Amino acid sequence: MKTNSVYLSNKPLSEARQLWHQALNAGGFFTPKTTRIAVDDALGETTAKPVYAHHSSPTYNASAMDGVAVRFQDLGQASEASPTRLSRDQYLPVNTGNSVPEPYNAVVMIEDVYKLENDDIELINPATPWQHVRTVGEDIVATELVVPQGHTIRPIDQGALLAAGITEVEITARPLVTVIPTGSELIEPGSKVKPGQIIEFNSRILAGYLSQWGAKVIVHPPVSDDPELLEAALLEAAKNSDIIFTNAGASAGTKDFSRSVLGSTGKIVVHGVAIKPGKPVILGLIGETPVVGLPGYPISALLTLHLFGRDLIYGFSGKPLPDDEFCEAIMSRPMHSAMGVDQFVRVTLGQVGSKLIATPSGKGAASVMSMVRADGLLTITSVSEGIGAGETVRIEMLRSRKEIDSTLVAIGSHDNILDLMANFLHRLSPPVRLSSAHVGSMGGIMAIRRGEAHFGGSHLLDEDSGEYNVSFIKRFLSDLPLKLINLCYREQGFIVSKGNPFNIQAFTDIIAKDLSFINRQKGAGTRLLTDKILRDSGLEPEQIAGYNHEEYTHMNVAAAVLSGSVDVGMGIRAAALALDLDFVPIAEERYDLIVPTLFLDDARIKAALELMSNDTFRSRIEDLGGYNLRNCGSVMYEQ
Repeated sequence: MKTNSVYLSNKPLSEARQLWHQALNAGGFFTPKTTRIAVDDALGETTAKPVYAHHSSPTYNASAMDGVAVRFQDLGQASEASPTRLSRDQYLPVNTGNSVPEPYNAVVMIEDVYKLENDDIELINPATPWQHVRTVGEDIVATELVVPQGHTIRPIDQGALLAAGITEVEITARPLVTVIPTGSELIEPGSKVKPGQIIEFNSRILAGYLSQWGAKVIVHPPVSDDPELLEAALLEAAKNSDIIFTNAGASAGTKDFSRSVLGSTGKIVVHGVAIKPGKPVILGLIGETPVVGLPGYPISALLTLHLFGRDLIYGFSGKPLPDDEFCEAIMSRPMHSAMGVDQFVRVTLGQVGSKLIATPSGKGAASVMSMVRADGLLTITSVSEGIGAGETVRIEMLRSRKEIDSTLVAIGSHDNILDLMANFLHRLSPPVRLSSAHVGSMGGIMAIRRGEAHFGGSHLLDEDSGEYNVSFIKRFLSDLPLKLINLCYREQGFIVSKGNPFNIQAFTDIIAKDLSFINRQKGAGTRLLTDKILRDSGLEPEQIAGYNHEEYTHMNVAAAVLSGSVDVGMGIRAAALALDLDFVPIAEERYDLIVPTLFLDDARIKAALELMSNDTFRSRIEDLGGYNLRNCGSVMYEQ
């Protein structure tokens, strides 16, 4: 029977790791390699053996003060009432660091020395044995342990080693790693990007983390989609490197050659692991050199590097993996997952009252910004179908608790002003981080109701009253003391290509010209405005091609129009201007911040609200275009 074998295997994560380590141990990979280097060059290196002092420090009795060396016995009776007089042959002038030879065994500070005629001196205080003297071996005694095995050498350690007469030290060798990016579409940063080309930045991310973990990294120039070129690069790297990482070409596309080339030049241990993202990862060997074939998408590459690369770097040098820090948090919204796959979700974290809130920071293996924003990683195990909103989860932390405690959590409607606010807040001392989850106005109200956000943006129009937000607050947040504070008035309308080539002025034009539309998600204020306009126009959603095609932010809507994947979308003028698109105004709406009274005294909230009266901040908002700040900072409603 014929089968279409996309992957050689699709192992559970634990099994893949076990097979991989078995293969590495069989080749002696984890046996530490050592080398001797100069102490001057040893900063950050790890000692392979304990290091003992060659000689004592100091090697002689040394004065610790400027003054005179004396015999303490000669000053036994000294006092103000009965000073002791010493002739020149009874003391020795010394400076700090000078030898204190026999028979002297104490130093008197120069401030306590009274000079008399004929070089005699007078002293009014008794001395104690070895007073102000650094005796032989006071700091280090010959044969004493200076640093133990497995110690990472710090600047202070370098000084101690040199003081103990040690000029060379045996260290565990750091691995030399070669990173090989692959793909004919790759171009170097700074090049002009043409359709079909991608700036090669993955190798910089990978090399940075590998360096942080202790590796010495060589980044190979991008290798085109040619199996012979890839084979040559791999064989050359295997001769000169301890570990090889390839990037891209690990899957089963027509231009994915990593599996076939590695299979012909070496041995594949695992291809395909039941994880998301990162399933196509390849684990193999060329001779005894490990080769890890990382997927091409940035997040897939980074995750698989973390799972299968970090332990290689530490293990090569015989260093234990650093302990990962975990915390428990409450999910702000549900996450679905497929059974049989370990899914890794990037989340942002923020302390809201007594709750630590986790919010997914993005989706997709190509979303670099989701990792930039991420504070932690949530693992949804292979036996789970997902995580519910409000469920307590275990998070691997990617930032310090101090950074997370400085985070202001905003959940609700998206607006470009929030990005501007985030930048201004981060410049404060101490800085405030703004974590903004764009789930729509209704999603924000529900998050506030659950106590999961410090504030939320909202622009929900009540069709009956013509009032924004208040009726929804009274309906869903009636028992919560809060203030509704205006941020801005903004223009909503059609985001269209430059020049508005289809002359779109109304939804009827979209229908008549059979154009494609992109909508906002259910619960978003823009979605409600869209629905109102359709009803007022006597139109049905089914008449709009793309009505069910959803995005979560105005900028994503604008990006879809810019790419040409859709003809038109609803959004704010600022998003259209940001991407140099055209805009057809339809309505002005009010955009408010819902702030529970509980958080009004929070320093982070105060900092955000104070920005609203900051002239520089307001000027930057107006520069975005499409905003009116006539009531910015005003309380529109409170309960």
